[in-house]
Amino acid sequence: QVQLVEFGGGLVQAGGSLRLSCAASGSFFSINVMGWYRQAPGKQRELVARITDGSTLNYADFVKGRFTISRDNTKNMVYLQMNSLKSEDTAIYYCNALINRYSYGPLRDYWGQGTQVTVSS
Repeated sequence: QVQLVEFGGGLVQAGGSLRLSCAASGSFFSINVMGWYRQAPGKQRELVARITDGSTLNYADFVKGRFTISRDNTKNMVYLQMNSLKSEDTAIYYCNALINRYSYGPLRDYWGQGTQVTVSS
């Protein structure tokens, strides 16, 4: 079993900051990509940021310059530092990881349960 658990959501005023954390646990060989997605009410889930095991970064245009993704491979964790938050950042934020369960075979997609981020204006 592989689990992703997010921490750090909450309520913050516009212009404030939050830091999300996600821990991967269970039995697996390696983690390829780790990332964050979000889903606002009535909208589709969208990519926020992701980071490969080689530390290549991708950000959605709407968070560039405000959010920073990082990971700690020794702890199997990924973080999202969110600064200058706006009301439109309000959403459920989901942790995602592409994981090799074994040294062979395909990557599999795993999701956390989500954490609510609410930005008040």
